[in-house]
Amino acid sequence: MTKIETQNVKITNADPSALGLFGLAMVTLVASSQKLGITDGLSFVIPWAIFLGAFAQLFACINDSKRNNTFGTTAFGGYGFFWLGVASSWMIKMGVFGEKLASNVDTKQLGVAFVGYLIFTIFMTIGAMETNKVLFMIFFLINFLFIGLSLNSFDIIPEFSHKLAAYSELLIALFSFYGSAASVLNTHFERQFLPIGKPFGIFKK
Repeated sequence: MTKIETQNVKITNADPSALGLFGLAMVTLVASSQKLGITDGLSFVIPWAIFLGAFAQLFACINDSKRNNTFGTTAFGGYGFFWLGVASSWMIKMGVFGEKLASNVDTKQLGVAFVGYLIFTIFMTIGAMETNKVLFMIFFLINFLFIGLSLNSFDIIPEFSHKLAAYSELLIALFSFYGSAASVLNTHFERQFLPIGKPFGIFKK
């Protein structure tokens, strides 16, 4: 009688957070430069929105899913698709898909989407409180970004809301660069090379 042996193989995936945060850092850095008036136009923001804001975060999303990380999967997936949506909206407004679509643009619809993402970010910020303080700060600032974007889309205190979005986005970029660096270097050196702060310890048992 033939004996059949089974063997379980465990595949370990690297933490994709560093790449996902780097993607977020790059797109928010480039986008904030346009909002702050350092650069002009959106044509060269779009590639970074698609390849770093979207694809890099979606790559992180898929790999976090393989690691059974619901929070990371939802965060990177949600914001990755956000940048695809925003890039597509910009291209529609610029007439890339034809003048008929461009002529039917209503920026208030984008404002409604920003409000939806503000709701999403609020409950993700609560989750981020139990990861680390750097990630919490990124989500905390994203809330202000969406408040600024939402108000600006509805033409509510436009000058203030534009500046709020611009400076929030720049700070998101800086914290995301730090978070990405910490994720890489702490793992690489197998010690806390860059501190990220302990979870708040409020909600988890």
